[in-house]
Amino acid sequence: MSSRPSWQQTMLRIKDPKKSLDFYEKHLGMKLVDKYDFKAWEFSLYFLVSMKPGETLAFTPGTPEAREYLWNTEKVTLELTHNWGTEKEDSQVYHPGNQKNDGFGHIAFSVDDVYKASDELLAKGVDFKKKPDEGRMKGLAFAYDPDGYWVELVKREQSSEDAPDFALSQTMLRVKDAKKSLAFYTSVMGMQLVAERHYGPEKGDFSLYFLCNKNDVGPDVPKDPTDPEAMLYIKNVLYPQSVSVLELTHNHGTESDESFKHNNGNEEPTKGFGHIGYIVDDVYSFCDELEKAGVQFHKKPDEGGMKGLAFALDPDGYWIEIIKRGFDPSAV
Repeated sequence: MSSRPSWQQTMLRIKDPKKSLDFYEKHLGMKLVDKYDFKAWEFSLYFLVSMKPGETLAFTPGTPEAREYLWNTEKVTLELTHNWGTEKEDSQVYHPGNQKNDGFGHIAFSVDDVYKASDELLAKGVDFKKKPDEGRMKGLAFAYDPDGYWVELVKREQSSEDAPDFALSQTMLRVKDAKKSLAFYTSVMGMQLVAERHYGPEKGDFSLYFLCNKNDVGPDVPKDPTDPEAMLYIKNVLYPQSVSVLELTHNHGTESDESFKHNNGNEEPTKGFGHIGYIVDDVYSFCDELEKAGVQFHKKPDEGGMKGLAFALDPDGYWIEIIKRGFDPSAV
């Protein structure tokens, strides 16, 4: 594929931006890079990134400099979408996933010490789904963000002075057919399969596949993703460099069930997770290539009110936003 597709964002809908920004900035150390307010449609977008210790932004969100940084960055950003007025609701507004047939699982942050990081968050009043020593899988934890989304804490095996205390490191999606999904994300979206792990019935009967942007791996990446060294490469090399990976979870057998379908996060009553997004050099030519490859669309570039961006559909129906590198949505 041409146009150099690069994974650039994971989008979650949020009820209250003040609470969510406080959580991700003050508790997980992220920086607000840019913000958009769309008055015509009554919603706002907030883009956050994990930054190295001492790294600062020489611009203010909402400025041309912020737009330039955001739409050219090689970092994976967290996009928080706020539909105006939801903060006034008394009850939970969005579905955080992890119930029957839900596709979205969690986002994750890598840390040097999961136990220490968990204690810090607990001291700040953060609630947990799973503490490090609870359950069968010791040494990892799942906190709740203000909307109830699961936030996993994973250990990076190599400490680095360039790594923030908390670094955005994963987005996890469940897939029905691993073969189809891997072909889509590697051959169509140009990602690198770095590692895979397989577990039999005695350990849950599922497989995990970890992918990242090809530019994020070096020549030392293990050639065989099933090699134990491949998972160590993620923990020893990618996580310390604050590289995010896309984790695809396949529960064995779903590929044989014609009626099985994951909730993609964009339909009631399971609306919450929205999409992952990629920046490309040319949206129109890239979408033409996607069509020729048999990819279906939720929105083509010239459809709807926002021209010049598109939403493709992956094999599970997850929305894949396609945005032009250097594009400014506020100009639409």
